Amino acid sequence: MNIIKTAIPDVLICEPRVFGDARGFFFESFNKKLFDEAVGRSVEFVQDNHSQSQKGVLRGLHYQMAPHAQGKLVRCVEGEVFDVAVDIRKSSSTFGKWVGVILSAENKRQLWIPEGFAHGFLTLSERAQFVYKTTNYYHPQSDRGIMWNDPAIGIDWPEINGQLILSEKDKMHSSLNENESF
Repeated sequence: MNIIKTAIPDVLICEPRVFGDARGFFFESFNKKLFDEAVGRSVEFVQDNHSQSQKGVLRGLHYQMAPHAQGKLVRCVEGEVFDVAVDIRKSSSTFGKWVGVILSAENKRQLWIPEGFAHGFLTLSERAQFVYKTTNYYHPQSDRGIMWNDPAIGIDWPEINGQLILSEKDKMHSSLNENESF
């Protein structure tokens, strides 16, 4: 596994070694030992999630408050998404900064988003299936969100042909400065 550092040191791109031939391909999508070495601590995943979205669907920016905060290891297994992590740790030198990467079935990359980050993605392909592991269970009372277009964060979302599609819940999120942070 190749680990690629991002502009925010705690957010990592995990790129697998893919072995392919005429039959198809094989790759190891997760190896606890290698992953723990890459992030510098032991990580225990407790829940796997799977979503499907059509082109233009924007989900996020979501997070959970401590003690139910979630770290996420995310990947796209069909199609392509623009995936974003926003640092919401007030004590961090990168507070309010974001990292965005293309995750696709083709590139097979994964993004590690530790606890203390808000997460969202925009579906770029006609359809995308998105899977991720979490370090904590979903806890509705700890669920929070930041508006996807908060000018204080300034995420440079890719242009798509057509309108963005957001859930009613995601349309109602407030700005980073109006939200609880870590």
